[in-house]
Amino acid sequence: MLDIKAYLERINFHGPLAPTAETLRALQVAHLLTVPFENLSIHAGQPIVLEDEALFRKIVTNCRGGFCYEANGLFAALLRALGFDVTMLSAGVANAAGEFGPDFDHMALMVQLDQRWLVDVGFGDSFLEPLLLDERDEQRQGSRAYQIIPDSNYLVLIRRDEGEEPKAQYRFTLTPHSFADYGEMCRYHQTSPESHFTQGRICSRATEQGRITLSDMRFLITRSNSAGQQVRQERTLSSEKEYADALRENFGVVI
Repeated sequence: MLDIKAYLERINFHGPLAPTAETLRALQVAHLLTVPFENLSIHAGQPIVLEDEALFRKIVTNCRGGFCYEANGLFAALLRALGFDVTMLSAGVANAAGEFGPDFDHMALMVQLDQRWLVDVGFGDSFLEPLLLDERDEQRQGSRAYQIIPDSNYLVLIRRDEGEEPKAQYRFTLTPHSFADYGEMCRYHQTSPESHFTQGRICSRATEQGRITLSDMRFLITRSNSAGQQVRQERTLSSEKEYADALRENFGVVI
């Protein structure tokens, strides 16, 4: 049985719990503001176990974060415990050239209420609030717009930043899946030198003003200015002690 109270305390959520679109929106935002997107277990030699109990222990009890299978996998368990109808989805992530990775490269979620919603707390810098899955026009969130467009057997999530060209983030299908279906790709991302998750450490979360990110020894802070433009500050950390201090002070993470 999932300890709902402990999970809600972890994400600092104190709102209504009825399974509505407003609750869903508030839960996703709360999760993204508190639970970092991170791959630190891979670099610490800690195996990632795709089971609710193990993920709860890591993310809630130990105040860690995780990558997509972990964050979205456990968030799905919370939503189900609260009475939401949740489906795990398989997605292929777009690279810089716009080419998509394999199926199960990413886990996203579909939540069905009176309308269907795309939900994601495990993709790093992406949409803060759930997106209407069957809406084909752009859906604006702050200075960004998101659009879900059909492409053959897939739906493609597009992001457009102010003044920039639209870019695909990932493509997905609506076929339901379980943890076991992601096992092979989860092992790949933990072990393959080809996976970007093995090539460097990342810890990142949304803030009320923008985003904070620890990318290897670079600490980045992004904020929106009064004109709605993104302003970035960056500094390089000088030691592993400074790295550990930054992790603890900014993300509450201790390895």
